Amino acid sequence: MKKRYSLRLYLAGAVAARAGDEMSGPALMLTGFALAGSTTDASSLLAGITISAAVGGPVLGTLLDRTGRPGRLLAVALVLYAAGLGTILLGLGRMPFAVTILIAVVTGLLGPALSGGWTAQLPRVVLGDHLPRANTLDAMTFSVASLAGPALAGGVAEAMGAPTAVVVSTGLIALALPAAWMLPARPGRARGARTTSVISDLAAGIRVIVGTPPLARATLTSVVSCIARGMLTACIPLLGERVLGGAGRGAALLSCAAISALVANAVLTRFPRPVAPDTIIWASALVQAAALALATWHQPVVLIVAVLIAGIGEGPQLAALFAIRHRETPEHLRAQIFTTGASLKITGFALGAVIAGPVVTRSLPGALALAASAAFLATLTFFAIPSAIVNSSEDRAMSS
Repeated sequence: MKKRYSLRLYLAGAVAARAGDEMSGPALMLTGFALAGSTTDASSLLAGITISAAVGGPVLGTLLDRTGRPGRLLAVALVLYAAGLGTILLGLGRMPFAVTILIAVVTGLLGPALSGGWTAQLPRVVLGDHLPRANTLDAMTFSVASLAGPALAGGVAEAMGAPTAVVVSTGLIALALPAAWMLPARPGRARGARTTSVISDLAAGIRVIVGTPPLARATLTSVVSCIARGMLTACIPLLGERVLGGAGRGAALLSCAAISALVANAVLTRFPRPVAPDTIIWASALVQAAALALATWHQPVVLIVAVLIAGIGEGPQLAALFAIRHRETPEHLRAQIFTTGASLKITGFALGAVIAGPVVTRSLPGALALAASAAFLATLTFFAIPSAIVNSSEDRAMSS
């Protein structure tokens, strides 16, 4: 398996797909802002393509778990997602805005394919003791994508217009197709082992997430953290315009956060497991809350420092989340757990953008303060679920 499919190919495909995804959000926001001239419409467009992930993620994950060649299904999802982005772009200014939002919602059903859909395949690419390091490298692809995507969106939008940025994002997603198509097949014995229905598998996955305290705590905390990040992203165009001198420059702030997230995770690869991933989950949320509170000052240097601090919280939190999912998830439900978790985070992000859109129009500092409060709430939600000694994933797999 390792000779047929290398970790480098996996990481290259993941970076391309995720960079296109990270670029598409800011690109769509900037396109909506440019064509409609409204931060509410811009944030609504971003929310539309992300909010439906809560429905699409669990179903997509279940189908990935049931198919013998999950890479083929993943590649099809990427094609459809890229086509959806192109349709949204063609619809802006030509169709009623409500229709364009509907197209974005339908496209968003496939969003988890670019995040959890990839990560769930990692244990078949890297085995045994190499998995923890590969897991951190996989988390780093999100940081690389978060760095490259918004920077490309802002740069291309400034140079050639926001619609061109959407086109470039679809091209990046298309580059990931070969790596997705060639992902390792599921072992022959596992292919024929599934006799349950899709609905039964969906219910089993939900029971694992809700009934496993470490997984439930990590999932809930990460989702609330994403609400805070969605609020920050809704503030990006006005932050760029009022603090940095241009709406397109605001996208560079997201790249600053990605830089510090990438550096933080790079340190983790050199010093594996210095702190338990469960601790990193809530501590990272607290770091993000402090950073968002600092961002309310509206000074260019202070704002950049604030987003750098936010990245220090985001990067390790994602790596810790992946570690907990791999540790707590039964093999036969792995893709569903990862895509469901990803879809919940994407939906949380969309909810944050929807909430902050009208608020940022009235008060930019108020929207940032609201985001800081949400990040602090994420820390509290971790402790809202009591810890408990639970069966290992193998025990749960035998009982389900």
